This record gives sequence, structure tokens and C-alpha cells, in this order.
Amino acid sequence: MAENITEENLLEFPCDFPIKVMGETSDAFAATMVEVIKAIDPTFDASKVDMRASTGGRFISLTCTVHATSRAQLDDIYRALTSHPLSKYVL
Repeated sequence: MAENITEENLLEFPCDFPIKVMGETSDAFAATMVEVIKAIDPTFDASKVDMRASTGGRFISLTCTVHATSRAQLDDIYRALTSHPLSKYVL
């Protein structure tokens, strides 16, 4: 019999979890997204942010690796990032 796998048990906490945030290129984008994450996770290490510009340079993508302690914490970070006016997409 196959094990019943739910969304709740796909991740084992604590764990390092990458979150990708995309927005238009601006001087404040990366620093602002780090501040949004730090408001929820004060221990977030900004050195764990990888930045990549789009081919045309209009957009920027950040991969922010957070040390997630719970599903609720991840949900809070996603909600904060997606509701911020500078972010276009959060994956």
C-alpha cells in the first residue's frame, strides 16, 4: 500500500529552503526583499542571496535561501514577499 504523502510532511523542519523573488531592476530591490524576509526571520543571512539579471537587464531574480523552522514561517515569508509592491513573482 502506498504511503499517504501530504503537503505537510514533504518538508522536514528545520531546513534550508530557497525562495525565488523576481522584480524590476532597481537599486533598492535586493535590499528591500532582504528587509522583508528579516522582518519575519531576523536571523536571515543576506549573504545567502544569489542575484541574476534578465538578459535585457529589465528584471532581476533573487534566490534567497532561508533557514525555515516551520511551514507557518515559510507561509508568512511568501505572503510578505508576494504582497510587496516591488515583487512581481515569488516561487
